[in-house]
Amino acid sequence: MKLRKRRIVAVVLAFVAVLGWVFANPASYETILTKMENDGAEVSLGETGEKLATAVLEELEVKGRAPKTGYSREEFYNGWPMVDGCSLRQRILKREFGESAVLEECTVVAGEFDEPYTGEHMVFSLKEEVSELEIDHVVALSDAWQKGAQYLTKEVRYEIATDPLNLIAVDGPANSQKSDSDAASWLPPNKKFRCQYVARQISVKYKYGLWVTEAEKAAMHEVLETCPNEKTVGI
Repeated sequence: MKLRKRRIVAVVLAFVAVLGWVFANPASYETILTKMENDGAEVSLGETGEKLATAVLEELEVKGRAPKTGYSREEFYNGWPMVDGCSLRQRILKREFGESAVLEECTVVAGEFDEPYTGEHMVFSLKEEVSELEIDHVVALSDAWQKGAQYLTKEVRYEIATDPLNLIAVDGPANSQKSDSDAASWLPPNKKFRCQYVARQISVKYKYGLWVTEAEKAAMHEVLETCPNEKTVGI
């Protein structure tokens, strides 16, 4: 079923109204910098960094891609870990949906959020609809592998794959378009999210010692020229 704007059934609308969850600008996506708690579990991006993304970008090593030989997702992880009894996937969905999330135990079954890659405000009333959302690695695992991760320990690669800083709930078709691309070959169609997207990629690569290519760095610079005050996150 194609994910598009849907009405939440009356009882869910009432629930959301009570919580007072309102998105001021549906065409934008605000990075979650505050901790979202669910049954005591915290899955956050971390504090905004003190450094400008442009400055951190200059600290990243610039090299060509290493061979993709040996890559598989299993070199990073074998599925979502559990966080206080709930899967990390559900924790990320809860974080992105915020107070609008309707839960059945651990599972997010309804809610709404501003999808970051397309900029569309999405409303869900059925568990089956929510299940069609995908959790994307902001820095694709294949890209990470070719830019340093293959030389790291499996424990560190596991951290890259499961770090909430590198995870985001997105529209499936948009995620398929991105695939394993870096910033040189793909940017979100939602231009309002591009600065945050690039800053997140820079943050992840800096945190785990991954490098960028010349073309990737140039593409990141071009985006950040439109938002010179964009900060890194979680590093």
